[in-house]
Amino acid sequence: MDKRFLLLFHLKEKDSKTQQVFIEAMKQNLHYHDKHCLEYHKILKESGCCIDEIHSISDLEKIPPIPTLLFKKHTLFSMPEKKKTIQVTSSGTSGNASQIRFEWSGLSIAFFSIFYQVMKRKLISIIPCHYIMLGYKPHKSNHAVISKTAYATSFMAPSLKKTYALTIKNGKYEVELDEIIKALSRAGKSHFPTRIIGFPSYAFFMMKKMEESGMKIKLPHGSKLLLGGGWKQFYTEKVEKEVLYEMAERLLGIKEDQIVEFFGAVEHPVIYCDCSHHHFHVPNSSHVIIRDPQTLKPLSYGQVGLVNLLSPIIKGTPLSSVMSDDLGILHDGGKCGCGNPNPYLEILGRVGVSDIKTCSTAAKEKLEEKI
Repeated sequence: MDKRFLLLFHLKEKDSKTQQVFIEAMKQNLHYHDKHCLEYHKILKESGCCIDEIHSISDLEKIPPIPTLLFKKHTLFSMPEKKKTIQVTSSGTSGNASQIRFEWSGLSIAFFSIFYQVMKRKLISIIPCHYIMLGYKPHKSNHAVISKTAYATSFMAPSLKKTYALTIKNGKYEVELDEIIKALSRAGKSHFPTRIIGFPSYAFFMMKKMEESGMKIKLPHGSKLLLGGGWKQFYTEKVEKEVLYEMAERLLGIKEDQIVEFFGAVEHPVIYCDCSHHHFHVPNSSHVIIRDPQTLKPLSYGQVGLVNLLSPIIKGTPLSSVMSDDLGILHDGGKCGCGNPNPYLEILGRVGVSDIKTCSTAAKEKLEEKI
C-alpha cells in the first residue's frame, strides 16, 4: 500500500497517530529512492543511515539532508521521464537551476495538502475577479515552478482577465510595472474584486512607484494580495511585512486580513500557506528541522539555523530530506494564537555560499565526490 495517501486523512493538526503515519510514509519513500536512484543509495550508505531504524520523529534527523546546491549541479532522478513525469526547474537566480522531476501521484497529494490550507484561509471563491500577476507570463520556454504555481493560484476564483508583470519581448522576459499599474487603475473602477499574485519584491516596487507619483487606488471589497516566491535577488531591498501591509492598505485599500503569503521551494514538494497571524505552520505532509550551520546538529525552538525540509510525497526525485540555503527559526505553534498547534517556521533570509562556508556546503562538495 502506498502510505503517502494515508497522509490525506491526517491533514488536520498533528497527533501521535499522524506522526506515525508520516514516519511510515517517510520510510517507504526512502526505500523507494534507495532502490531506484543509485546516487541516493550511495548517499544513504555513506551517511550510515539505516532506514529501518527510523521509529520516531526524532529519528528523522538521521536522514542525510541533501543540500539544494547539489540539485543545481547534478540531476538526481528516481523515476524515468517516460513514466509520465513532469520536470520543472527552480528560478535559477543564482545562475544555476535545480532540475526536479515530479510524478502525478505525488503531485495529487501535494495538491490536496495546499487545497486544505487555502480552504482554511478562505481563498476559494465563485466570485469572478481580475488578476494582476506579479510574475512570469506562461511561456513554452519557461519551466520554472514559481510560474506554474502562480498560474495555478489564479484558478482559486474565476478569472475575468489576467495581466502579467513579466512578459516575453524579443525572446526574453521584461518587467512592465507601468502596464500593471494601469491595469490596477482599471480594476479599481470594476464591481468585481482584484487578486494580486506574485513576488513580494514586485508588489513593493509597484506600490513604491504608485507612492512616488501620489497615486492611490481603492480596489473593490474582497480584493486580495497573495504573495510568494521570496525576494530572491532583491533581498537587499527587502522591507518588513508590516511595511508592505501598511502600503497595501494605504495605496490599494487591501487590509492585512486580506493578505496571504506562501512559502515553498522547488526542491520541497509542499507549499506552506500562512495562518491568520501570518505564520507558516508546518503542514502534516512535511516536517522541518533547524540545523546548526557548522555542525548540522538539530536545534531547539527559537534558535537560528539552516532550514532542513522533509517530506515523503515525491518519488520522481529524492526530495525526502533537503537542506535549503535559508536561515530560519522554528517556533512552538501553541504560541501563535491562531489555534493551529503545529510548529511554525520563520524564514530570516537566504545564505549565499560566498557569505558563509557552512557544513551544508561542505557536505554538498563531499556528495559530489561520491556521485
